[in-house]
Amino acid sequence: MNVVLTLDEKSLKSLMTRFQKNQLPTKNPYLHFFAKIGKTSVSVYTSGKVVFQGVDAERLAGEFGYAMQELPVGQENIIGTDEVGNGSYFGGLIVVASFIDAERLTLLEKLGVADSKTLSDNKICQIAPSLIENVEHISLVVEPHKYNEVIESGYNAVSIKVALHNQAIFLLERKLKIKPENVVIDAFTSRKNYERYVQKEKNQVTSSITLLTKAEHQFLAVACSSVIARYLFLEDLKRLSSESGFHLPSGAGALSDKIAAKILKRSGIESLSNFAKLHFANTQKALQLSKKESED
Repeated sequence: MNVVLTLDEKSLKSLMTRFQKNQLPTKNPYLHFFAKIGKTSVSVYTSGKVVFQGVDAERLAGEFGYAMQELPVGQENIIGTDEVGNGSYFGGLIVVASFIDAERLTLLEKLGVADSKTLSDNKICQIAPSLIENVEHISLVVEPHKYNEVIESGYNAVSIKVALHNQAIFLLERKLKIKPENVVIDAFTSRKNYERYVQKEKNQVTSSITLLTKAEHQFLAVACSSVIARYLFLEDLKRLSSESGFHLPSGAGALSDKIAAKILKRSGIESLSNFAKLHFANTQKALQLSKKESED
């Protein structure tokens, strides 16, 4: 669990006094203070930002103004959202919101739904079609070309996800006949950041929202969304691979650089923008590889 706070000078002094006996040396030049309390670390950066990381992060941060969230009780009548593709250079960005009631809960348990990162792609491809058919959900797929356009228009990697999660929840709320008791989002940013970005969106969600790290491990609604999103991402990547003439890998490793360089060499940056998220560092690496190959 991670909690990030920005504290004033008085609060920072109070924090460092509070944890002075737990202070440890650090070689990080950006850290002004570092302490370890049990299995939780407290890092005070020179910028004034404080990061609480570990099992007691929320409790310790609560001493300095952080408001702990009350988690929804049970698994029913909840909308859960998750996204897939944000860490992959090739392929689109997919956000899914799913609503789980008592009847669908039984189906999820029968199918063995869990966080998509703990399931094999084969398992995901087996169960996702049934989830898509039987679970009320909204899926938003932003293809690479559109993703690049949105990033160029002023969104960043976080604000675009905020916009998509918000829109998926908003559309699902309108689709449902009953109001969900809660919305659980697999947290990809702090609540403060989420609220800062979401207030700029035209459509606003009316349900109570909980942002929770690794929510897919705790709420089946989120796990369901993660499975559907992963399936849609794999299908999208398969289609883009066919269009590009290359087997486009998931992730953002060295193989992605090499394939991107081949696409650049064959048909240029405009073509690459149809298959990849250009703001990733892979683009510059691919440009360098392409240039080197041309020189050789």
